[in-house]
Amino acid sequence: MSKSINELQDEVIEEFSSFDDWMDRYQLLIDLGNEEQPLPDQYKTDQNLIEGCQSRVWLHAEYKEGKIWFQAESDALIVKGIIALLIKVLSGHTPDEILAADLYFIDRIGLKEHLSPTRSNGLLSMVKQMRMYALAFKAKSL
Repeated sequence: MSKSINELQDEVIEEFSSFDDWMDRYQLLIDLGNEEQPLPDQYKTDQNLIEGCQSRVWLHAEYKEGKIWFQAESDALIVKGIIALLIKVLSGHTPDEILAADLYFIDRIGLKEHLSPTRSNGLLSMVKQMRMYALAFKAKSL
């Protein structure tokens, strides 16, 4: 049985709360980003680029058996970690689950307040793009 979005968020919060120092948290983000599989070159297209990010972020989504699976890559280490977190929480869920999700983990781990304004905007753009995919796949499946 796969975990719910909220169970996954709680895991992320727990993982981050074991570090008090933000330098350690940044390192955790970088490690998470480095653990992601590299995105195949065929998906590094302009249409997969997320607008509103300072660094380049490609997000690819596939719809299989009613669930959305995300893959992504970025040329910036911290950003790669942020998208890895979002994938960890949202990938493998239905469009409805993704659209209904309240992503409270972002505030709980203090991510927003420790990101520069441009990175914070980038984070919102990534979430928005993932929700756009969910909307599109939901519409297709109706």
